[in-house]
Amino acid sequence: MAAAAASTSPRPLPRVAQARASILEAARELFAARGLHEVTMADVAEAAGVVRATVFNHFGTKHALVDAITAEVLEGYVLLLDGALADRRTPTPVLLRTLFEWMGRGIEENERFYRAVFREIAKLSLGLDEGSEAEAKRGVALERLLALHTRGQARGELVRSQPPEHLASAFDALVFGTIIHWLYEDSGEPLHLRMLRAADLLLGGIAVLPEAEYRGPAPQLLPEAIAKGPARPTGAPGRRRRRHP
Repeated sequence: MAAAAASTSPRPLPRVAQARASILEAARELFAARGLHEVTMADVAEAAGVVRATVFNHFGTKHALVDAITAEVLEGYVLLLDGALADRRTPTPVLLRTLFEWMGRGIEENERFYRAVFREIAKLSLGLDEGSEAEAKRGVALERLLALHTRGQARGELVRSQPPEHLASAFDALVFGTIIHWLYEDSGEPLHLRMLRAADLLLGGIAVLPEAEYRGPAPQLLPEAIAKGPARPTGAPGRRRRRHP
């Protein structure tokens, strides 16, 4: 039994991967505490418990380090979209509204960190950071988003008066535009409430039926073990229990 238990326990990361993970974790915490521009590579090395040369071996510049962290944030977005695509029961308007809400709640949990990172995401939206790791991850997210809207049209849940590319683009622009305005306006309003209003605005124009017409349990976009645990992807909220109307 002991041997069986040992065989199922997670294997430790190789030393190189461990160092990279420690550097990224230290950088995330420092960026959240001090802001992006107040943190040096030496600060990151000290917090990660490695020498400065190790940080530069993994990330040749501070820009490369920020890019890697931005890619992690976008990976959380991809995982949420994968969860929506894997849910073949929940109507598309409900999935889209849930994506808005989950992203809002996840970002509320670490506002200072996201205030730094979303400047980098804004650059990607404007095509100012081509060829980066984060740009590649954003491309994956846009592919998933297009697939979700294409499926919604095929089911008759989203209007067909516009091509799915236009619907996906509108969703993406409204999501990130709402987040960026909230991060830099300091309005005091919870982001998830603003995101839900933005979702209602979008769905009012593209959903065949209002979201409230659908009945059933709220979708779970991430596996339960990830959604409720500390290792959940960046940008994903903790586990919540609710039912949509």
